Amino acid sequence: MPQDNNENNFEKEIALVETVLFLESEPRSISSISHISHLQEEIVSNAIENLKQKYRAKNSGIQLDEIAGGWMLVPKKETWELVRERYGNKNEGKLSKAALETLSIIAYSQPVTRAEIEAVRGVSADNMIRLLIERKLICEVGKKDIPGHPTEFGTTDEFLKYFHLNSIADLPKLDEAEEERFTLAR
Repeated sequence: MPQDNNENNFEKEIALVETVLFLESEPRSISSISHISHLQEEIVSNAIENLKQKYRAKNSGIQLDEIAGGWMLVPKKETWELVRERYGNKNEGKLSKAALETLSIIAYSQPVTRAEIEAVRGVSADNMIRLLIERKLICEVGKKDIPGHPTEFGTTDEFLKYFHLNSIADLPKLDEAEEERFTLAR
């Protein structure tokens, strides 16, 4: 597809990138969008910046977010809350308090073993770990180099998508007491 720099053509390229993002159900990297649209990566990057500005308007119900290393159109939080019950992923389901607690321990302490999780929670983590693995929010990431070589767990890209995070670094910061609680178990 020819790419001259006149403004009219750039509007078409922005529209093409927007169409790709609309049709994709998973976050897409700039290089992936470039491949799909046959546009240069620099053009895709510029189009994404334009689209981010467009969706910042108060009258827009969607926004363009960077999630798990890719770009995705998602509902704005305030509008999503109004329609979540109808349009939410039926398989998504809510996580129980125990599952969320286990997941947060893994997210903030990864890689972490079952025993380390249980030291923080004070109860068995077997069922919660099994549930989180089934939901693809966590996975085995290795073995700890100590006697018995226990399995270590970490979060997945599905975790990032579920919480609309680009990376683990985007997790909310812990206060000192919470941080100490997670550290004491290690």
